[in-house]
Amino acid sequence: MSLVTINQADVDTLAAAVAGPVLRGRDPQAGEELGGFAPAPGHRADLVVGAASAQDVAAAVAFAERHGLAVTVHSTGHGMYRPADGGLVITTRRMQGVEIDPQARTARVEAGVRWESVVQAAAGHGLAALCGSAPSVGVVGYLVGGGIGPFVRTYGASADYVRSFEVVTADGALRQVGADHEPELFWALLGGGGAFCVVTAVVIELAPLTHFYGGGVYFPGEAAAELLHAYREWAPGLPETTTTSIAVLRLPPDPALPEPLRGQMVVHLRVGHVGPAEEGERLLAPMRGVARPLMDMITLRPYREVGLIHMDPEAVPVPMAENGLALAELPAKAVDALLDVAGPQSRLPLTKVEIRHVATGRVKDPSTLSAVTMRDAVFCTHVVAAAPPGLEEVTNAAVGSLMTALEPYGTGRTPYTFLGPGDDAGRTGWPAPAVERVATVKRTYDPRNILHSGRALPDPADMS
Repeated sequence: MSLVTINQADVDTLAAAVAGPVLRGRDPQAGEELGGFAPAPGHRADLVVGAASAQDVAAAVAFAERHGLAVTVHSTGHGMYRPADGGLVITTRRMQGVEIDPQARTARVEAGVRWESVVQAAAGHGLAALCGSAPSVGVVGYLVGGGIGPFVRTYGASADYVRSFEVVTADGALRQVGADHEPELFWALLGGGGAFCVVTAVVIELAPLTHFYGGGVYFPGEAAAELLHAYREWAPGLPETTTTSIAVLRLPPDPALPEPLRGQMVVHLRVGHVGPAEEGERLLAPMRGVARPLMDMITLRPYREVGLIHMDPEAVPVPMAENGLALAELPAKAVDALLDVAGPQSRLPLTKVEIRHVATGRVKDPSTLSAVTMRDAVFCTHVVAAAPPGLEEVTNAAVGSLMTALEPYGTGRTPYTFLGPGDDAGRTGWPAPAVERVATVKRTYDPRNILHSGRALPDPADMS
């Protein structure tokens, strides 16, 4: 959408109606307001509203609707692959409320909160907030993407624990959304992304979990073939109390990294086991014996240390490209294909290539539960690569090479939160009936299509 002229008197009226800042896109402070996990992806906003409350969000959306402006929401910056091209950007970082109800085992979380805040608050009551691999990710964005966490085999998708949402729809109205109120919108928000409305708060169920046996083991990159082939045989035999993943990492020469890992290609085995440490030790023993570890960080841990399973970075210095694929199986040929593209001999700029074991029987009939993707997957892959300015084409080609190599072994779907920039709509993870259902919700609640998110919704016409 092209930039438009907005009368200053109208901007002043909006500024008087909200508690947070209202900035013109050209204001120097706007760039800082739009910062996040990775460098901003070239936002070109007419206005930036730093919302401090749901009322601020409602005022901003109503203003945008009156002036014909597109609305984009920006929280932590994870997954922001479609930058705003004009319009109004709402930032939610000031919305930091977290309320724990230990009796009900729930948390009410406002739109700007990161998982680390909820994890720490819930842990004080002996409860666990079922976050993703990186607690630095925003709660709302992760949940509307479905949520494939480090305990997904034990507890299922994190979106399954959402009780209700508080939202602002495209007409500027504040609404409560749940299974018994606006159920179709609730269904779409659970895994369908954030382009239907603006979520201002969410109520989630907490798990009665205080400790887990887990963390990570780092192995030399030269042992990648032995480790990945051993993993594909080992993981399917694990009980659902054990969630694992394995990744080939190319780490930077960062002084903050431990010396054995600094500037190295390594293989990182991650484990989250809900059960006795002795049982976890026994289950892990076959993988520990495949190669000599560089570092072994697996032990009994309090749940508040959940981020130590994957050890994801809290921020990155350059833009990133990513993609993923759900796999129905992981045959030896699939591992060989991955190693051909991303193994020790590869010179492609792939920062992380991982395989997650996600098979779970927790949800038997998910078709009406939510829009969460890849319920039928056994494994999924996720690839991340640095995409500094000027090298975007090289990076995207490298990511594409891996996806092409693995496609014969996939389900034809991509986990929603692993979608990359410009990803094909037909690979979002939804079968055609679900795509039509998502599109119907979008037409119902945002008929003028003013609400945009970091990832595009699929067009039903692409699925015919």
